[in-house]
Amino acid sequence: MNNQEGIRIDKFLWAARIYKTRSIASEECRKGRIIIDNVTVKPSRMVTAGEIITVKKPPINFRFRVVEPSDKRVSAKLIQSLIIDLTPEDEKAKLEMGKSTVVFREKGTGRPTKKDRRLIDRLREGIDQ
Repeated sequence: MNNQEGIRIDKFLWAARIYKTRSIASEECRKGRIIIDNVTVKPSRMVTAGEIITVKKPPINFRFRVVEPSDKRVSAKLIQSLIIDLTPEDEKAKLEMGKSTVVFREKGTGRPTKKDRRLIDRLREGIDQ
């Protein structure tokens, strides 16, 4: 669908396979993790061709340029027709580093509690306590 006025950002993020569902994309917009032109956007914000979208997925920030706004979900092979990945290599390196993060737990301590789990998540995201 080629609208001159644009497509809703939540619908576009879903169509470009940045998020698995549209409701997750909407929630991320409400949390302030989607930025266009240094402004956090609401899910109803219209996106047009040429705009640069910053998507915060801790621990890294992805940057995409919109090539063609679409509300139809495309296959993984055709994503390049919708967006161009502008994410710097140093940000992508953070993602590779995060995969090797291992949290050591003493043997016999059992499953992590909610509090332990939150602490583990903070450590993985790099957020100070």
